[in-house]
Formats: sequence, C-alpha cells, structure tokens
Amino acid sequence: MQLTQNLISEVIDIAEQAGQLLLTFYSKSLHIQKKQDHTPVTDADLCVNQFLTAQLSKLTPDIPILSEESCDISLNERQNWSYYWLIDPLDGTQQFIDHTGHFGILIALLQKTDLGFRPILGVIHAPLFGKFYYAMKGHGAFKKTPQGVSPLLPKKFDPNAVIKITAGSISTWKKLLPYLSANFRYEFIPYGSSGLKATLVADDIADCYVRIGQTGEWDTAAADIILQEKGGVILDFHQHTPLTYNQRESLINPDFIMLNNQDEAWKQIFNIPIKNS
Repeated sequence: MQLTQNLISEVIDIAEQAGQLLLTFYSKSLHIQKKQDHTPVTDADLCVNQFLTAQLSKLTPDIPILSEESCDISLNERQNWSYYWLIDPLDGTQQFIDHTGHFGILIALLQKTDLGFRPILGVIHAPLFGKFYYAMKGHGAFKKTPQGVSPLLPKKFDPNAVIKITAGSISTWKKLLPYLSANFRYEFIPYGSSGLKATLVADDIADCYVRIGQTGEWDTAAADIILQEKGGVILDFHQHTPLTYNQRESLINPDFIMLNNQDEAWKQIFNIPIKNS
C-alpha cells in the first residue's frame, strides 16, 4: 500500500461528500435510537456510515473497514489484517442532535507493523465549518479551509504561557485538578466532539486535550497520525504509553491525553513521562 498525494486527496473528497450528506440531515427531525452503551445513534450516523463504507471499498477494494457503527468483528479476524480503514461517520452525535456545530467525520488508515497496528493516514472533517485536518506518515500534517491549505507545524513549549486544556465538561476539568502542578497557569476550553477537540490541539488553540471516560479507537486514530506528523503525541493517561489499536477484543480506549508537542516540560505539569510513539 503506497501513501500518495492522490490517495489522501481521494479520501478528503470522500470526507467532503460525506459531510455534505451529513448536513442534509442537520435541519431535519432525526430518528434517534440508543445503542447498547446507551449512546445515541441517528439515521444520519447510519446513512453516512453506509456512504463511507461504499466509497472506501470502491477506492481500496482489498482493505477491510471497521466503523463505530459496524464494529462487530472478532479480534481473531481483525488480527489477520495488514491494513484497515477505521472510521467514525458522525463523531459527536449528541452535538449533532443539539445543533452545536461541534461534530465531525473521522477517517483513518492503519497498517500492521512490528509494534502493532499504527495509523498512517488520517482525515478529520468539520462539515459545518468547512475545515479538514489531515496527514500521512512521513508527509507532514495540514489544515485545509476555504481560504487554502496550511501546514500544521511543531510548537515550542513556553513555560511562561497559560497552559490551555480542552475537555468535554466541567466534571472532567475537576477530575484533572489533582494532576496539575501549581507552578503553571491554566485555562479550560470546553468543546464538542473528540475529533474536533483534537483539531484544537493540532491548531495550537489548545495545548492538550485530556479524556477521562470512554471513547473508541475510531475517536483517536485520525488524530493520532495528524498529531504525530505535527510533532505531538497521544498517550494513555495512566500508563504514559502511546495508544494501541486492534490489539484487544474491546475497541474501547483507555483514558488519554493529546499533546501538541513532546517537550519534557509536560512531566512537570502532569507528571507524565513523554514517550515517542
């Protein structure tokens, strides 16, 4: 499997079409169901899932697809894959239902390596804002808006600046307080879907995103490669190691932290030893 500019362009086009389809549901009355984990799923999730699955299958017929909405595939089968697509057709379903605008489409391509499965291509699309964040392994990370394309560049850590932390709720912020050093100043940025919080980190609007609570591997894979190519990292919040993919029967992530750089100073803030992924 070769990573080419044509491949990432095709995936961005597919994400854009999926976003347009998603927006056709945005002003409609949605049929909402509850999944087994008690999270909502709508007809928008299912329709966009079907579209993405069809388009990615057409683009790469030999590469299997794992999606939040169709993830009932055993580890025994998944372990035999060399590559696979990992998608979330509507990241932030509750945000979509609530019309906050903070929802996105996440697409990642993962490859089996000696260290396990690793993301090698990722696209995060925020349809309502017309934004795309994308990366391929070894090719850098980029942001695309209606105004053009710009690289997502490494950020140097500034110990004198306010550390900006994004999370989903005030309750998460309160859980974080015991972990934070009193030697720094902090600002909390509440935001919507997991994927879009990752874009705040990629954009240096936030320095880090901390998630204490359940997410799926589809919530982080695209952000993982984007942050790697920018010079950042995603770590298991408690084990301080890079997230793993397709190594367990469960596809649920541990608590994690996304950082926009890998400066050793993060050890002083969270007492987390930064390890390169």
